[in-house]
Formats: sequence, C-alpha cells, structure tokens
Amino acid sequence: MIVDAAVYRDGRRMPAACAVHDYPALRELASVDGGFVWLGLHEPTEGEVAEALTAFGLDATVVRDVFDEHPRPKLTRRGGAKLLVMRSLWYVDQGDQVETGTIALVIGEDVVVSVRLGEGNQLREARHELEEHEERLEHGPLAVIHAAVEAVVDSYFEVMAELDEDVGEIEQSVFSPERTRDSERIYFLKREVAEARRAVAPLHDALQRFVDGTVSTTAPAAEGYFRELVARVRQVADRVDTLDALLSTAFDAHIAAISVQQNDDMRKISAGAALVVVPTFVAGVYGMNFDHMPELHWQLGYPFALALMAGVSALLFWFFKRSGWL
Repeated sequence: MIVDAAVYRDGRRMPAACAVHDYPALRELASVDGGFVWLGLHEPTEGEVAEALTAFGLDATVVRDVFDEHPRPKLTRRGGAKLLVMRSLWYVDQGDQVETGTIALVIGEDVVVSVRLGEGNQLREARHELEEHEERLEHGPLAVIHAAVEAVVDSYFEVMAELDEDVGEIEQSVFSPERTRDSERIYFLKREVAEARRAVAPLHDALQRFVDGTVSTTAPAAEGYFRELVARVRQVADRVDTLDALLSTAFDAHIAAISVQQNDDMRKISAGAALVVVPTFVAGVYGMNFDHMPELHWQLGYPFALALMAGVSALLFWFFKRSGWL
C-alpha cells in the first residue's frame, strides 16, 4: 500500500503532477533541479517493494533484508543505494506489552523509499513536520532519514515511559506489606525490556556512521542533527539498562521477601505447635492414672490440671506474641 509519494525541490513539496504509483513520472520530476522523491509504503508485498526499487534504479536484492523475520537495526550499502533498517516499538496497554515492527529506508541519490511493517510509527506526522521546515528539506534525502529516525526515537522514549511506570508498580508491589506474586510479571517485563534493547542498541552504531563521516552522503551541516539523535539513542539505551537493573533488583528483593515470609510462617507454625503440645503433655501425664501420682485422688485435681494447661498456654502465647512469632 502506497501511503504517500511526493517530489521535493528547494525545500518544498512540489504540486502533484502524476499519480502516486506512476514511478517513472515521479523519477522524471525529481531529476529536475536537484529534486528527490519520498515514497512511503505500508505493509507491502515483497513484489511491490521490488517493483518500486527497480523503477527508481535501486538494488532490489535489499528486499530480503527488509522482510527479514528478525531484522537487526543496521546501515548497509547495496550497489548505489543505502539501506537503514530500524525496529519500531509501541506499547500496548491491554497486555503491558511492547510490540515491534520494522521501518526500512532504501536511500538513493534522488529517492527515499520507506517501508513500514507493523502498526507503529506511521511517519505521516514526521513527513508533515518535515515539510514545515524548508531549511531541513534542503538537505535532500538526508532530511527524510533524520525525520524518520527522529520519529522512531521519540516512540522509544514513549515506550520507556510506559515501562518505567510498570517497573514502579512492581517496586511498590514487592515492597508492600501484603503478600504478592510478582515473579511472573517481573520475568515478563524483563523480556519486554530485552526486546527494547534489541531495537535500541544496534541503532546507535548505525547512526554513529552518519556522524563520523563514513556515510558519503552526509552533509556537514546535517551532522549536528544526527549527532543529537545519537545522543538521544544513547539516553534510551541507558534507560533500558537502568530498567533492567531495577527489575533484577526487584526480583532479588521479591525472593528475599518470600524467604522472610517463609521464616515468619515457620515461626508461627512452631509457636502454634507449642501451644498445642504443652497442654497435650500435661493431659497425657495425668491421663496415665497411676496410684501414686500427685493430686490423683485430690478432689480439685481435674480443675488443677485444666488451670495448669491454660496457664502454661497463656504464658507461651504471651512470650511468642512479645517475640513477634505470632
């Protein structure tokens, strides 16, 4: 599906003079006075992507990298084109899940083909915002790369904020006086954080190439934009590491709390058993009915035995209560 296709020249979007699927006409319009095309595709088939790349003179073999089942963020060169692959992230409130998608940018001299797989990061707002800044659009395809990456990184911060809230809930639950079962949710959240790390960490290395000059299309004036993006990605990576460390600490605290609770339970069980054992012992002794036992033939022997059992039990209860065992 073609989301949008436009020709840009001198920092402005040119009026539509052809259909969005008329690739030859778009390419011809872009060839005038240093213009370029931004073609946006959402959930296309491999054949549709290959058709678009071929029409703009780009290497169609990058299709297998775009549709990789488990793509890793990277920046590679294929023929005369460059391929930037990113993982998009978005948070689903219903299941406290981090969903992932793929955004691939195939970059030529006068064309950028963006392929979006998944529901996150529509890039429509990024395109509209870019069109409002003529000075950025003057950098050509490089401006599209920056706008797309910026939109992806912004979504990373949104996901981190949601995960931060979940981790805060876990911490409150772990350290609450009530008994909780947080180990399953902690494990689940660590998996979500690991998913975010797989998207963020490799992207930092790919963007660094725009800053250190290894990407030949980088204009000196645009390096500052990418340097800022690299710093922001590093911030996200640091937050991912922090959340992972907090979850590990929360899990250790949860296990320690369970151990303390088990010790408390054993002490209460032991105290309860003592309250039962002592009266049972007294009753057992006086129930043997030997002729020469103390107070056996005493008229008040039975009340005495009951009072002894109650008194000893009360004394043990007071002692255990004072010691915190009950």
